[in-house]
Amino acid sequence: MDVTSPAIVNEIRATLERSFAPVSLDILDDSARHAGHAGARAGGHFRVALVSAAFAGRSALERHRMVYRALEPLMGNGIHALNISARAPEAANRPAI
Repeated sequence: MDVTSPAIVNEIRATLERSFAPVSLDILDDSARHAGHAGARAGGHFRVALVSAAFAGRSALERHRMVYRALEPLMGNGIHALNISARAPEAANRPAI
């Protein structure tokens, strides 16, 4: 199976929707920019941006850990690298740090 196939994006989307009920969710498969990278054989490179009430009152580190925990079964088995923007709805319109 091609690790950067649409099936992986669909699985990421389903997992994040199930785990966080986001009010917005964007997923970008950035794997093509990393073609030939040795670690890329373990999976693709993805950017996820999600806004969810589940992140309210959580630090950036806690939000990232929550996302990594949800996607843990895919890490190294579909996902090699993950760029995360996770925000609570009240912080969604503020600039990223």
